[in-house]
Amino acid sequence: MKQPNFQKSLIAAAVATLLGSPAVLAQQNEDAKAEDGKLERIEVTARRTNESLQEVPVSVSAFGEGELQRDGIEDITELQYKMPNTTFQVSRGTNSTLTAYIRGIGQQDPLWGFEPGVGIYIDDVYVARPQGAVLEVLDVQRVEVLRGPQGTLYGKNTIGGAMKYVTRELTGYNEFEIKGTVGTFNQRDLKVSGQTALADNFYVGGAFATLNRDGFGEFVNTGAENYNKELMTGRFNAKWLVNKDINVKFAADWTQDDSNARGGHREQESLLSDKPRLTDVYDSYSAMPTWNEVETEGYSLTVDWAINNDWMFKSITAYREGFTNTNIDFDSTVNPVLLVPAVYEDDQTTQEFQFMYRDDRLDFVGGLYFYEGEACGEFGTVLGLLNLSIDTGGCVDTSSEALFGQATYRLDDQWSVTLGGRYTRDEKDADVFRYTYAGVKFLDRGDYSADPIVVNSDFTTQADWSEFSPQASVSYQVDPAVMLYASYSNGFKSGGVDMRADVSLNPDASKPYDPETVDTFEFGVKSELLDGRLRLNAATFFSDYQDMQVTVQRAIEGGGIDSQVLNAADSTVQGLELESTFAATPTLNFTGSLGYIDAEFNSVEFFNSDTQQVEDVSDLWSFQNTPEVTANLGFTKEFALESGSMVWSTSISYRDDTQIFELPSPLDEDGYSLTNTSLVWYSNSGQWTVGLHAKNVFDKEYRLSGYNFGSDLVENIVTGYYGDPRTVSLSVGYQF
Repeated sequence: MKQPNFQKSLIAAAVATLLGSPAVLAQQNEDAKAEDGKLERIEVTARRTNESLQEVPVSVSAFGEGELQRDGIEDITELQYKMPNTTFQVSRGTNSTLTAYIRGIGQQDPLWGFEPGVGIYIDDVYVARPQGAVLEVLDVQRVEVLRGPQGTLYGKNTIGGAMKYVTRELTGYNEFEIKGTVGTFNQRDLKVSGQTALADNFYVGGAFATLNRDGFGEFVNTGAENYNKELMTGRFNAKWLVNKDINVKFAADWTQDDSNARGGHREQESLLSDKPRLTDVYDSYSAMPTWNEVETEGYSLTVDWAINNDWMFKSITAYREGFTNTNIDFDSTVNPVLLVPAVYEDDQTTQEFQFMYRDDRLDFVGGLYFYEGEACGEFGTVLGLLNLSIDTGGCVDTSSEALFGQATYRLDDQWSVTLGGRYTRDEKDADVFRYTYAGVKFLDRGDYSADPIVVNSDFTTQADWSEFSPQASVSYQVDPAVMLYASYSNGFKSGGVDMRADVSLNPDASKPYDPETVDTFEFGVKSELLDGRLRLNAATFFSDYQDMQVTVQRAIEGGGIDSQVLNAADSTVQGLELESTFAATPTLNFTGSLGYIDAEFNSVEFFNSDTQQVEDVSDLWSFQNTPEVTANLGFTKEFALESGSMVWSTSISYRDDTQIFELPSPLDEDGYSLTNTSLVWYSNSGQWTVGLHAKNVFDKEYRLSGYNFGSDLVENIVTGYYGDPRTVSLSVGYQF
């Protein structure tokens, strides 16, 4: 590689470091072999500045590009098995919609207008909607997951935590990489990426991937594939070094997912169909087309300016949009019992201004954040056997402004104190409709001229909320290898409007629900022991979760579903987390993580439309998608060969019993373990890699989610969605 002919000043290098734009050296440090058996330094930007993982008083996990490629990680959902108290999963009948929970806080329902509890960020740009948020690993430098409320620096809807997807930095070097993968179920993947300098001060780069796989099963009555993959994604980057103090970066990304909508596995025999219940959990029936289309794209412009030796400024301007058109058969039979065609569309514009200051004792990050977004959608509830169709839809316009700041002051070489806060104001305008029609009707009204027989809902509403989220922490550097910290943080998730509201069943359903908040106290230790060969980080936390937004959907007699979103619950969440890496020898590393969480509802009150009474069901409810124990144990062993080196890595992950919904149901999953193993050869030149990856080695069958309406709608509707079976893939990569 030939380095472009230009000179960077020290202050420009500081901009790259302090403004969260890690230079190539940071990645080299992350992927470098440990010297003398010591562990390498891991850089993160959890506090919007570049710091060592061991210096940040935050419970955070980080995964570098080298580790992701070595383990054959394909998308971010696979990381849940490497982290404590974390759930990243594909949502039910979809392929690229994300269900994310951290420490018991998240979002089960991916309906438009509902806010996530875990913030997803692509290069500091907030991704507001879960559709298309199952991010593929492409052109990525590292992934960081911050646990606990991140309401000060990240703000909007990070009540549970935040996940940062950091793409590769443009360096101006000539680089090209191509990687092909084949595997079981006719997997056929191709990834291409590269970058170059068009001038001494102007760099460009890009990446493209086409990812394809046959289904794990099929829709038996139609022959269509089930759990298949047909996806293309790409990104383009450009960087302009205006002068020694200013650089401008542009990024664009897009994804097109044409995989079939997923069909669920019937957990109970059908009451109406003469078709047998299928034994293969990846096979299904469907009474509607199984096509699905998800499109997302985003653009961002980032300006970094080193004002002087102490002050720096950053501007992030971004726009994102998404479109989803899908069909989901809830009951998974050949009968049209409960069919749900759906269309979602959203766009968002964000602007963030950051000011940063650093001297020998004080680090400060502060600024302004603005968000404008519109989320629209419409879905049908086709009850074919009842000869009824219900159309539900509407739009939510959201405006959000925030003022934030956080400062860390080093009292001496051992003590540091951090104080921060964020003031946020959210405003939402929503229109909601819900109409019931006689007959079978799909979403295209142009083919259906009949008037609705019932206007269940047709209203507009507006609400606004403001919230101040404080944060404080103190850290004590016992010695160069051990740091203790204690912190308090507050987070909130925005209020909203129930887009399924049925005013005919519940007159209060049109009222906006308020934000939910959490106060978390955390105590932790970060240490590197045994002369830098053992990294041991631990944290314990206690959270007071208030005004929890509870989504309740109940099938009612005569057809229809009563939906409510209420600030109906208060709860307590407490637990501990442990992450460790041990360099037993210069060529053998062990890794491990352990999470324990005790989450319980103190009170849950909601309106029962059947009894017309408010009921407290806290003694019946438990936290969803929150296993009590999560654990991972793995090793990496390197073997020296004449042609290069061979690295063998294996991990075993465990997730305890998991309740899918707040109420116990037949969908709840017992604890299970998964084993993954990889064998990767690296050539001496560093240009060639060959990887053999086996996942779910013992072909464990495990359920992730589902729909549960029992037999309240004429038919038993208990359908489950499952994790991937055993897969084996072979990858060959070349780079220069």
